[in-house]
Amino acid sequence: MLRDNLIMLRNIKGFSQEDVAEKVGVSRQAYAKWEKGSTIPDVEKCSILAKLYDVTIDSLLTSETSVNGKIIPPGPKGKHIFGTVTLNDKGQIVIPKKAREIMNFEVGTRLIVLGDESEGLALVKADLFERNIQKTMELAKKEL
Repeated sequence: MLRDNLIMLRNIKGFSQEDVAEKVGVSRQAYAKWEKGSTIPDVEKCSILAKLYDVTIDSLLTSETSVNGKIIPPGPKGKHIFGTVTLNDKGQIVIPKKAREIMNFEVGTRLIVLGDESEGLALVKADLFERNIQKTMELAKKEL
């Protein structure tokens, strides 16, 4: 898991092994061993790596999310990829349990469904969306 994440995150950022090794304060050979899985970094180095890649230490060390059987890299802090869902014949989906827990979605939670024809859909808690719309309207009135 860690080794896969290190490889994916390094490639996403466009770093070489030498670049990362320098930023973390280890030799390129030591870093290469982390990517091979033959050794693992200590907690201090994991903390530096997490900051470098803007992910949590937990997400750096684990890989829980996969799409079509392929593990995907951890998202930035506070951002999540919860995996895939399938639309049923009534147009319904089940929001993954982990997503419901992290986002505090409970039975009765109202959600706004936002859409972009080229990008897809997004779900936003209705109370937050409505509050932001209200703030925007108040600002617009002040500018008039």
